Amino acid sequence: MRVARKALLYLLLCLVGLSTVFPFLWMVSTSFKTMNEVFSIRPNFIPRNLLTDKMWDNYQTILVKHNFLRYVQNSLFVATTAAFGQLVACSLSGFAFARMKFAGKEILFGMLLATLMIPVEVTIIPEYLIMLKLGWYNTFLPLIVPSMLVGSFGTFLFRSFFENIPTTLEDAAFIDGVNSWQMFYKIFLPNAKPAIASLFIIAFMNNWNDLLRPVIYLDSEHLWTATMGLMQFKGNYGTQWHLLLTGSVISVIPLIAVYIAMQRYFVEGMLGSGMKG
Repeated sequence: MRVARKALLYLLLCLVGLSTVFPFLWMVSTSFKTMNEVFSIRPNFIPRNLLTDKMWDNYQTILVKHNFLRYVQNSLFVATTAAFGQLVACSLSGFAFARMKFAGKEILFGMLLATLMIPVEVTIIPEYLIMLKLGWYNTFLPLIVPSMLVGSFGTFLFRSFFENIPTTLEDAAFIDGVNSWQMFYKIFLPNAKPAIASLFIIAFMNNWNDLLRPVIYLDSEHLWTATMGLMQFKGNYGTQWHLLLTGSVISVIPLIAVYIAMQRYFVEGMLGSGMKG
């Protein structure tokens, strides 16, 4: 009976896993198909031109004719810079809220958390006017700076993580003559690798997938991000699905690479948060 239950559970997990992975596999498959093959009456999973000279035609069209690699490079710059900036700002503010004593700390933290309930669309108009006043229109700065400075979730994440570091470690360091700044980057930050990995992945993904700000602030084509580059394959009279999904495959690769690089610490953070309390 126990063996049958395990077999049924594994079968269910395999079906769920397959249903999750199948859309991605279909996207990869479609990236090798022609336009006619995409709209064929009998859809096939394996492309007809697989292992032929025309197998990479869609990728060549995307990268050479549509200059998609430039858009990916722009997205990499924006997402990486914004993610690193958010790490610096959120780790410092999280340390301040977790370990420092100052008047109105809890009130300020409550106000910070309240901003999580404010949609981006509510603040986008005043933000746009500020960017115009600063002369940042048609630059990467409106995409990077707001993401760096507005990190309520990241501050909450680091504060929660730093609060679980034993105070005895902090007391011993103070006895050895360590100041608050040295305490932060020599003791707290090295022990916060799971939080750093988690926030970097989330911040990188959010900035990589952002379409609202690039559409509003970027006019010049050479500044387009990958999400804007994908929009050129959707027109008023139809969508070039084979090229759109080819670009989507290319766009997913950096996200997968970032997750694989930080998977160990990310999983550590998830397991650690699940075992606390």
